[in-house]
Amino acid sequence: MALDRLRRDKGSIIVVIDTSAIMMLFEFSINIQKELTRLLGKYKIIVPQEVVDELEFLSINGKGKKKQIAKPALKLAYNYEIISSESKNADDAVINIAKKYNGVVFSNDKEIRKKAKIKNLKTIFLRSKNHLMLDEPIV
Repeated sequence: MALDRLRRDKGSIIVVIDTSAIMMLFEFSINIQKELTRLLGKYKIIVPQEVVDELEFLSINGKGKKKQIAKPALKLAYNYEIISSESKNADDAVINIAKKYNGVVFSNDKEIRKKAKIKNLKTIFLRSKNHLMLDEPIV
């Protein structure tokens, strides 16, 4: 079922978002639709099930600001396509799904961005706490 919805959006760039990116949207009040449209034009956001699981955990067990931000971030995640990659953790899930669908990794986590570059994936990240940037892989 999820694959059918992905295939119907031909011409869209797949954006696979991780936990840090979803939470960053609330921390810095970033308009995700405006910024992704500016960078990519037509896009489709996918949230790995492993990221949803991580957000659920943080919304219950997190401390302070992380817990506060995780709740609306989880609500936002449910607005997008959720796909399980059956990966060991959320970081691997983001990379695996982006690779599978030739997508772009949306993360502020330096380790995930480094893994994405090794796999020749484009990455989107926050710059200057107010706008998103697209980083091309070194080929």
